[in-house]
Amino acid sequence: MDIGSCIRVPNGSCPTSYISRSRCFYGQFIPTHNRIFKASSHVTLPYKIYTCKAALKEANNNIETFGKVKVKPSEMELSSLTAISPLDGRYWNKVKDLSCYLSEYGLIYYRTLVEIKWLLKLSQIPEIFEVPKFSNEAEAKLQGLIDGFNEADAIQVKNIEKITNHDVKAVEYFLKTKCQEDPEIAKVIEFFHFGCTSEDINNLAHGLMLKEAVNHVIIPIMDDLINAIYSMANANAHIPMLSRTHGQPASPTTLGKEMVIFAERLSRERRDTSQVEILGKFAGAVGNYNAHVVAYPDVNWPHVAEQFVNSLGLSFNPHIESHDYMAKLFHSFIRFNNILLDFDKDIWGYISVGYFKQVTKAGEIGSSTMPHKVNPIDFENSEGNLGIANAVFDHLSMKLPISRWQRDLTDSTVLRNIGVGLGYSLLAYKSALVGIGKLQVNEVALNKDLDNSWEVLAEPIQTVMRRYGVEEPYEKLKELTRGRAVTKESITEFITKLEIPLEAKTELLKLTPHNYLGVAAQLVNEAFIRHHE
Repeated sequence: MDIGSCIRVPNGSCPTSYISRSRCFYGQFIPTHNRIFKASSHVTLPYKIYTCKAALKEANNNIETFGKVKVKPSEMELSSLTAISPLDGRYWNKVKDLSCYLSEYGLIYYRTLVEIKWLLKLSQIPEIFEVPKFSNEAEAKLQGLIDGFNEADAIQVKNIEKITNHDVKAVEYFLKTKCQEDPEIAKVIEFFHFGCTSEDINNLAHGLMLKEAVNHVIIPIMDDLINAIYSMANANAHIPMLSRTHGQPASPTTLGKEMVIFAERLSRERRDTSQVEILGKFAGAVGNYNAHVVAYPDVNWPHVAEQFVNSLGLSFNPHIESHDYMAKLFHSFIRFNNILLDFDKDIWGYISVGYFKQVTKAGEIGSSTMPHKVNPIDFENSEGNLGIANAVFDHLSMKLPISRWQRDLTDSTVLRNIGVGLGYSLLAYKSALVGIGKLQVNEVALNKDLDNSWEVLAEPIQTVMRRYGVEEPYEKLKELTRGRAVTKESITEFITKLEIPLEAKTELLKLTPHNYLGVAAQLVNEAFIRHHE
């Protein structure tokens, strides 16, 4: 509801209660290949009680009245305020791109697609003369049911399901209703769902849902995230930074080198994710084509099924359906998410010690009581949502490969939560991207830590001492540095007294915590080039 669009309730019962004739405008069309997903437009909602921003000033002066506003739970409509899952409420705008693939609407759409494509496939099998090849007009009619599928169609399926209490059968009856007036298709209308068990339709629908959601929504945001981290690495390839192992000062690195490590790790997991084969089976109730062979014994049904599954862009599983590939895919997401979680925590730490500053945004508040704070909330949000995503993926991966005997239905309710795991992942990726966009390197803080950590030069000094046969080099440096304040002067004095060649001594004296970096910048450059080849 827009600010100022409310109307004061005249009954005076609550000075902070307002009403509004709200309208929902869902006029956006979401293209997914050659179909259109459109939600209902200009839906007029009944009058309801709201407290809007225009009332906040008055509300602050009448705070005691808030307890008087009561809404019965049974009267609450689904909205961003009443949704149980924050994915469908608070975070809807950030994850809605997944909706046309992974929602109930998406599942019904893909079931419809599979049923129609199967009827078209039957018409191409010579041995099944009861289903002759369709005319161009009939094929266009059937294809049009796919291309023009919309929310009204999905609602019709749901209404049929109220009677059948069977979601897949409802799709079959929906298609029969749609085609009964077409004389050509009506003749073969009973060949919808021919030889199929519900899982034949469902496993292909779920495979298509996953494939398209991952390829068109998840992989692109993964790529954006990886590219952003590679860009961070490249921009800071030469910026020296004190390392910490076990939380203690260690050999210096560069900020870019530490970023490119994450970019490379994420890139590898992204590649593995994209290469997981999405499988599909289409072999009847227990995978033996029992009914198919009885009806048409001369048809090579395994070959037909393989052709059909492949035509949908899925890999053929010749045996009874299994969800093993899903477990593999979800474990891949867990690995990617764990690496990003590691990144989030490291960046959080770098912000904490001042290595990064965060760009502030007018109007934003970091703390409700401490005005100075600029919290790393984007990385904290990413971390939290990755935890939820991985918990869901872990359960999906462990549960879905297990089914009693030839099949049970415990996977049915679980599979409806695929969008939950991917939704929280998408939310986390976007939060991390926003956070990266706010980061500014604070070289002052980086240099200060390096200036105070001359002890890190103990490593190269004792290594050179080993080369030239100095006895007990490690022990000598341990005595100099462990538990003691080490300065440039103390290091210089130690090197000067070493009995090693003058050339080696000269090179050691050139070392500082700022330039003792090995080939860090080179490694960043090589990784950046590989990534963009």
